[in-house]
Amino acid sequence: MNKSELVEAIAKKAGISKDAAAKAVNAFTDTVAETLKAREKVVIAGFGTFEAKARAERIAHNPSTHAEMKIAATTVPSFKAGKTLKDSVK
Repeated sequence: MNKSELVEAIAKKAGISKDAAAKAVNAFTDTVAETLKAREKVVIAGFGTFEAKARAERIAHNPSTHAEMKIAATTVPSFKAGKTLKDSVK
């Protein structure tokens, strides 16, 4: 399911227009991104937790030349599914 299909499904399920659903989806994704940028968690009970995690600097190897290269430390978004979501997918 891509974003436009998600908007369509939300509009149908909530009984709202596609424009209103698109605004809601965009507001949700923007809010989650802004919250993660501030290094805070977004916890949706039963669904899951969005979090920004620090990834340490590490050494990797170029597969073609076998040369070592240093990969800088970075922060990456992470999602951990909640129990209700896990159980519904089983």
